Amino acid sequence: MPVTNLSLLDVLTGSIWTMIAVTLPILLVAMVVGLLIGILQTATSIQEQTLIFIPKILAVFACIVLLSPWIGQRMLVMTREILGQLERFIQ
Repeated sequence: MPVTNLSLLDVLTGSIWTMIAVTLPILLVAMVVGLLIGILQTATSIQEQTLIFIPKILAVFACIVLLSPWIGQRMLVMTREILGQLERFIQ
C-alpha cells in the first residue's frame, strides 16, 4: 500500500495533538502558579522578581512526576502507531 500525503498528514496531526495533550497540563500548572504568586505579590506589595521561580519550578516538577505514567502511556501509544505504519512509509 503506497504512502499518500493524507496518511503522512494523519500521522503529523496525531503527533501534534499528542504533543499538545502532553504539554498542556504542565503549562497550565505553571501558568496558574505564576498567576497566584503574581496576585500574592500584588496584594502584599512585594516586588521581588525571583520569588516566582522556585514555587513554579516545584509545581512543574510535581506535575511532571504525577503525570509521568499518563504522559508515558500517551507517548507509547503514539510511538506504536507510528512504528506500526512504518512499513507503509518506507516503501
